[in-house]
Amino acid sequence: MTATSTARWVRVCRLSDLDVERGRAALIGGVQIALFRLADGTVRAVSNYDPYSDAHVLSRGIVGSKLLVDGSEAPTIASPLHKQAWDLRTGAVVEAQGKDDRPIPAYPVAVDDGEVMIRWKDD
Repeated sequence: MTATSTARWVRVCRLSDLDVERGRAALIGGVQIALFRLADGTVRAVSNYDPYSDAHVLSRGIVGSKLLVDGSEAPTIASPLHKQAWDLRTGAVVEAQGKDDRPIPAYPVAVDDGEVMIRWKDD
């Protein structure tokens, strides 16, 4: 027997609750999420858990950007503790500070009538 999961949109907060380039933490289904409203108006959501420091701190991280090998620029979040950085679009590591790559989950986000929604899979 195989368990199946279903995905649904979960309301997290109002867009006006998010400050530009500042993180906010939210709790969905017992999982801490870090939300970021970027300068271009997009909202990104990743895990709030920093796998390098074993702490839920990424919502307090430093928002920035990094030029990738392919020439594109990625919005990033850098850990406030050890400065590893992740692509806010994918959760991929963009700066490991000499350590092994430890990606984080990234979640689809939509804004509907001023409400921030995250696509969430129930397990």
